Amino acid sequence: MGSARAVATADLEGAGSADHPDDWVHRLLDLARTRLGMDVAWLSVFTEDRQEITSATGELDAMNVAEGMSLPLEESFCVRVLSGQLPPVVTAADRNPVTRDLAVTGQLGIGSYVGAPVRSNDRRPLGMLCCVSRDAGEQLDGTSVRTVEMLADLIGERLAAEELAEAELAARRARVVDVLTRRAVEVHLQPVVEIRTGRVVAHEALARFPGRDEGPATLFSDAAAVGLGVELELLAVRRALELTERLPPGTRLAVNVSPDALLVPTVGRTLVDAAARSALTVEVTEHSPIDDYPAVLRAVEPLRRAGIRLSVDDAGAGYASLRHILRLRPDTIKLDIALVSGVDVDPARQAMTAAMVAFAAETGAALVAEGVETAAERDALLARGVRLGQGHLFGRPAPLDPDRPD
Repeated sequence: MGSARAVATADLEGAGSADHPDDWVHRLLDLARTRLGMDVAWLSVFTEDRQEITSATGELDAMNVAEGMSLPLEESFCVRVLSGQLPPVVTAADRNPVTRDLAVTGQLGIGSYVGAPVRSNDRRPLGMLCCVSRDAGEQLDGTSVRTVEMLADLIGERLAAEELAEAELAARRARVVDVLTRRAVEVHLQPVVEIRTGRVVAHEALARFPGRDEGPATLFSDAAAVGLGVELELLAVRRALELTERLPPGTRLAVNVSPDALLVPTVGRTLVDAAARSALTVEVTEHSPIDDYPAVLRAVEPLRRAGIRLSVDDAGAGYASLRHILRLRPDTIKLDIALVSGVDVDPARQAMTAAMVAFAAETGAALVAEGVETAAERDALLARGVRLGQGHLFGRPAPLDPDRPD
């Protein structure tokens, strides 16, 4: 059965219906009826006293079958199969004493039938996968039954998975909508300092969601999955910008913005308006890829005219970050924490850091080392020309003290 199931799954992936090329249910129904040599295959769902045909393929007009049609459950072959009055395969239906006088036999011109229940995870029958033909079905046998039963199981598993996915998506949406409705975003600030002197030159604004078990990355991921990513980012940015007037003079505020959010005019206007009151940096996050660099560059132009600087995270972490640097030409490059961690004991990290220092100098960008946690890492970075740092050694993310400007 395992190998047959694998073959069926592979056939399903490759099969296609001319009328429904992208619908997995119709592809599977096509597979069922062609494997059995039947005229029509359908998927039905049970209501209290009827079966509704939700999907159907084959010679529908010839057998008076249509998607959306409703048949009395009491008069159906299906209910008799489930109750044991009929076997799952019926041949010569017009001569079988159980089926010949049923209205549906004459209405659809059923000469043969194969059916299997589609069950829920708790094994309740939700509907049936049925194959019918006008001929007597002399080719049908036990293998035909097993084929339909296996495909019905596949449908049940797929429907259960989709139902679970829909429920999970609904839960994710509810979490995000709750945050948006209550504006439940708390902003923590982490300082960026001159490594040699410890002087704070900027703060990165980091969104936190009090009262929630999910971390910020999870909630932002949820928001993106349900189409509310930009809305959540914009809320976080606006909450961060509320702090600008309380920051010490001469320090910048860095806010994280995804490429998708940069393309939204409201986000750009919000940042430009705030730039008139405070020095800002936009850190381009890598949570989503940039598919259209020219569009992002056009969106960034008014920000730069307003004096907003551009920063790129995770330099040295991979091809994507390097491509961001080359295409966006940022004012600040942030050295990835994976390079900073252990830089004091790893010659390869030391060499990469020195190369990034040289690259930043050549392009006129400032270089910030992220994730500095030890004095040894700090000293190794200084020795290789890194002048700015961020990390727990210099200060953990924390809310702005309401009693002090810094």
